Amino acid sequence: MSEPSIDLESELQSLQAAGAAAIAQATDRESLEKIRLDYLGKKGKVSKVLGGMGKLPAADRPRIGALANQVKEAIQTRLEAGKADFQQAAINAQLAAETLDVTMPGVFAAQGRVHPINSIIDQITEIFVGLGYTVAGGPEIESDYYNFEALNFLPDHPARDMQDTLYLPNGDLLRTHTSNVQIRYMKEHEPPCRVLAAGRCYRRDTVDATHAAVFHQIEFFAIDKGITFTDLRGTIRAFIDALFGDIPIRFRPSFFPFTEPSAEVDVEWNGQWLEVLGCGMIDPNVMQAVGYDPEVYTGFAAGLGVERLAMVQHEIDDIRRLYSSDLRFLQQF
Repeated sequence: MSEPSIDLESELQSLQAAGAAAIAQATDRESLEKIRLDYLGKKGKVSKVLGGMGKLPAADRPRIGALANQVKEAIQTRLEAGKADFQQAAINAQLAAETLDVTMPGVFAAQGRVHPINSIIDQITEIFVGLGYTVAGGPEIESDYYNFEALNFLPDHPARDMQDTLYLPNGDLLRTHTSNVQIRYMKEHEPPCRVLAAGRCYRRDTVDATHAAVFHQIEFFAIDKGITFTDLRGTIRAFIDALFGDIPIRFRPSFFPFTEPSAEVDVEWNGQWLEVLGCGMIDPNVMQAVGYDPEVYTGFAAGLGVERLAMVQHEIDDIRRLYSSDLRFLQQF
């Protein structure tokens, strides 16, 4: 073995020991990367030692080359082990910082509640869908034709004064009832039809314990051959029973331009009679307005106030409580 090869072998062994010591003293992954470049980079210490292999005899080069590869692999192995240790330490530290103490009380988040108005609409919709009705909707800003004219309200009809309508500058109005949905649906569909429509309505009304200027109404109507007032009474009785149980109700003769005969329905509430809906057989003029033959088809329609039904169901004494946004009141539901 020549003297140059002995010197290179000694340098390589020294580098391996020095590299191992440097890796052992590293404090993070960045310092390990610096050691890798210092020892194994293109201009690193191992490469500088191997630069002297050109002076070695040909017989010594394979042995020194193999030793150099062993030194590189040893240093690389220690570097990878060090990186793995630092990575695991980082994971352990993160887990320790994010550990949840399941014995600690949780952060309270108030649970949402369904508003009484939404609740009653959902219940009524479920009842009528179960009876085979289709759910439909219509615009809240409506024309005079759909809100009045097609429903048999003549231009000078005194019933228009009953509605206390809110008109817009362009001649349109805020619908006073959901009956506009009835006209729109009938114009687009041929009988037979059974339809339920719910929505917000507007009237310039005096606000008190049982009246509001903005309120919700549900309209339901059925049209087919041979429908009678008896079918209307039976439908309303089945509906009231499903919603409230067997409570007293009564039908009173009334007047609506779009139904004939007409009636109002009351339920007994807090020892008194409370009007909850108006109903009747669809007037032949309304049938003709939408293109139905009143000699062939008959039908009934009814409209009810959602707020008043919610008051009955939850024993609320003042309709204004439904819009007060008082959490003490709303949290009861």
